[in-house]
Amino acid sequence: MPHGVDAVHAIAAMDFVEIDEWCARIRAGDTRAVSRAITAIEDHDAAAEPLLERLFSSTGHAYVIGVTGAPGTGKSTLVDRLAADYRAAGKAVGIIAVDPTSPYTGGAILGDRIRMQAHATDSGIFIRSMATRGCLGGLARATSDVALVLDAAGKQIVLIETVGVGQDEIDIVRLADCTLVLVVPGMGDDVQSMKAGLMEVADIFVINKADYEGADRLEQQLAAMLQLVPEADATSRPPVVRTTASTGAGMEALVSAIEELRARDKASGKHRVRTIEHWKERLTDLLEEQIAQRALHGSKGQSLLDTLAGEVADRKKGPYTAVHELLARVGI
Repeated sequence: MPHGVDAVHAIAAMDFVEIDEWCARIRAGDTRAVSRAITAIEDHDAAAEPLLERLFSSTGHAYVIGVTGAPGTGKSTLVDRLAADYRAAGKAVGIIAVDPTSPYTGGAILGDRIRMQAHATDSGIFIRSMATRGCLGGLARATSDVALVLDAAGKQIVLIETVGVGQDEIDIVRLADCTLVLVVPGMGDDVQSMKAGLMEVADIFVINKADYEGADRLEQQLAAMLQLVPEADATSRPPVVRTTASTGAGMEALVSAIEELRARDKASGKHRVRTIEHWKERLTDLLEEQIAQRALHGSKGQSLLDTLAGEVADRKKGPYTAVHELLARVGI
């Protein structure tokens, strides 16, 4: 996406009437307009930035639910069931399924839309699979902006299913209002799946495939682990919900737990604190991205980068000195 002077020129050259019409169609929930906007975001199209700026005032209404956990925990099935339950309650739902990237095409290898064909004819649900394109942390870089588009399009619930890469998958907590961490019995070292990152990310633990042998033992392990969380009391400790998403068992209890968390966070002010933290992180990311793009802008910027990289490789110059020279190019 262009930034700085290039962004100004790109936006100036655009037809703002067209942008306004596009925004109006998105706000009206037009599926093709929403799809086109997401494609523009993923492709770093010049239209994406002014479009998002104009849509931004229409956002902030959707409740974002992140669904994460190791591969094989049944994330897609659970998201499918959650979407069906929220639709039954009359809620408009958006689904973002972040998939691993194909090393050949750069696209999503497993299109979750294929697994959610039951919703294909439901205009109240919008499903989009996104490729990580090499981004670590389980989320595609564009996920946050795509969630904003779905929010502006009137989706009251946005479900984000992450790749499922284990303990490193903690980026979702920066974006989601509520993070579900799925675990299943019988996956070998059950405790391993509850360590470090995932333990801290969860707002709600979901023992999925609870009809499998070992569900009771897994719940006991979770309860014991949660007792050890520093400064956690009975009200702040993540609840544990048992589900069998393939049959729908336990889904009503899960939706109730999500809604209880939502109400509690809003009443305590925690939701606002979390939202501010999200935007601090997001603004920092955007700042870093813009500084890098401006510092490396044009052939002179790339030439300077090549020169500095060579000097650092030859140990003629330290990396911090090189970075300061690049920052000096943008007056920092």
